[in-house]
Amino acid sequence: MIVALRSELARFLRTETVGGALLLVAAAIALLWANSPWSGSYFAFSDTELPIAPLHLDLTVAEWVQDGLLAVFFFVAGLELKRELVVGELADRKRAALPVIAAVGGVVLPAVIAAVIGFGVDGMERGWAIPVATDIAFALAVLALTGSRIPTTARVFLLSLAVVDDLIAIVLIAVLFTTSIAIGWLLAAAACFLAWALAQQRRLRSPLIYVPLALVAWYALHEAGIHPTLAGVVCGLLTRVRPDADEDEAPATRLEHLFQPISAGLCVPLFALFASGVPLSTEVFGELFTERLALAIVAGLLIGKTLGLFGTSWIAIRLGIAERPADLGNRDMFALSVLGAIGFTVSLLVAELALANDVAAAELAKAAVLLTSMAASLIGSALLLRRGRAHQARRHAHAAAAHE
Repeated sequence: MIVALRSELARFLRTETVGGALLLVAAAIALLWANSPWSGSYFAFSDTELPIAPLHLDLTVAEWVQDGLLAVFFFVAGLELKRELVVGELADRKRAALPVIAAVGGVVLPAVIAAVIGFGVDGMERGWAIPVATDIAFALAVLALTGSRIPTTARVFLLSLAVVDDLIAIVLIAVLFTTSIAIGWLLAAAACFLAWALAQQRRLRSPLIYVPLALVAWYALHEAGIHPTLAGVVCGLLTRVRPDADEDEAPATRLEHLFQPISAGLCVPLFALFASGVPLSTEVFGELFTERLALAIVAGLLIGKTLGLFGTSWIAIRLGIAERPADLGNRDMFALSVLGAIGFTVSLLVAELALANDVAAAELAKAAVLLTSMAASLIGSALLLRRGRAHQARRHAHAAAAHE
């Protein structure tokens, strides 16, 4: 009975709509909590340190969630991306090229817009990087909730460009905000990834091999000064997606079924709970429309991201460099590009790093990221719902024609 209930719960949590709903509910709770009379308890809990003395890890609760639990989400994302690259939609080179090209455009244009508008503002010498990243978890959650009638190729495209986008953002963080990269620890992480790949090649299956490798790789990247969630992506991409003759399913499929409920039901909602608690005072609201720092972030995210993603995709398709995902039109691509303006995780992290010496500016920047991301979610949702109705009407028309 208990096993059956666990299995049913896991199946329920694998439903993307459920995972998206949990994430958005957690974000709403955080926003209300952080702006309530009990806001002190929220920030005290978030900033509580949970150190591991032997490893010299002095991370807060929020940092453990952001750097630790979110690595599980990135692992699942890496598994999905690997499957699509090898046996799915992105196995075609031109289709695989499109999200990469789009991601580059979606990084460059927001950075340029933010740098131009914020030129001369304190902190913008590195703060131009605030609007460059798309939040994978939130963007996919909104797509799951409002784009269920859109072809599944939309999710593959959004997932792919968001992973590439985040990898670029992680590199920017390393370059802009890391005074030095510990080469020894970086080599240790590389050794773990190599060992993971060899274990996969030799068809080893024991978790006693893979769990320690993943944990050491995560710790090594953290100590190297690189965002440790990258370990999840790399391990996912190194996992086999084609089953052998004696296997019912590939390792990537097994692992995805195992970790998807954990990611959707625990890791991502907890991340939202600690990432979305931004204080929004009346003064901050006013500054969002008057301060160049806020305007640079809003324009970079909402305009730069949307036009960067859609524009470079459109140009690449027109030039024949890349191919549009199956069953998607320009209006679908534009709606997905709007979702790309959902910043959150990395944008909030960059805001904290770039404006570390000015608390008021950092809070304003985070408020700009939060409200712009909410606007992108609402606009993107409206566009997706409209496109969903159009796709459904087209499917009904084809079905009626087939019966004649």
